[in-house]
Amino acid sequence: MTPALTLQVTASDGHRFELLHVAAATASPRHLLWLPALGVSARHYLPLAHALAQRGCSVTLHEWRGHGSSKLRASRRQDWGFAQLLATDLPAAVACLNAHGMPVDTLGGHSLGGQLSCCFASHIPGLQRLWLVAAGSPHWASFPPPHRYWLPLAYTLLPGMALLLGHLPGRRLGFGGREARRLVADWARVGRSGRYRIPAQVQQDMAGLDLGCIAVCLEDDWMAPASSLEALRARIPGCRHQTAMLTAAQLGVAANHFAWIRHPAAIAEALL
Repeated sequence: MTPALTLQVTASDGHRFELLHVAAATASPRHLLWLPALGVSARHYLPLAHALAQRGCSVTLHEWRGHGSSKLRASRRQDWGFAQLLATDLPAAVACLNAHGMPVDTLGGHSLGGQLSCCFASHIPGLQRLWLVAAGSPHWASFPPPHRYWLPLAYTLLPGMALLLGHLPGRRLGFGGREARRLVADWARVGRSGRYRIPAQVQQDMAGLDLGCIAVCLEDDWMAPASSLEALRARIPGCRHQTAMLTAAQLGVAANHFAWIRHPAAIAEALL
């Protein structure tokens, strides 16, 4: 198994974090930049990176601000939202990879990482494809009953709690990690209204994307059902979409939002 290479990154605002890079087992030009789910550290996706590398795809795992190797932690004094992730940290990660001679031709992610992949894709010159796993719009109207009935309440309570406490204590709640107030507010805004707090030009660029897009949906994943995936893909209508729906029998583990992370072989096969 090829060991991961650690790349040090410093963003334009001084935020320091690390990327984990796993080279393909055989010579291949394909290089994936992978964006984690909310509250999940990059290192948890090393099994996926190794599974893809063994199949000829190099992988770099991004680290979200506030988690894992990031030198920041959400607090009353340290706050950020989608703007910092999309306009500061991700450009720094891509610049680091370019400087190391590792241009990205594939961008993908899990859950929130899939959403923000769609938002950021137009900023990577030469990008050819998007890979989405268990990803979808959090907009309440894109969920089937009964979840669509209580989600609006969650999208009100969680940002309120984060504002009151200075951060969202996700570990204690069983949702995400220690999350910044603005990040929770940005995510909840999409959940309530279906609209992203991103520049209009970025939304226009999303609509104009012309990429191959492979999405993997998990049969028992209530957090990203097929209907929420469709709502996300409606924002990138110019892409060429393919979908794989995987069952527990195919995965070898429960077909829910997170179980596959430790057993990613079927996911890797579906993406490739």
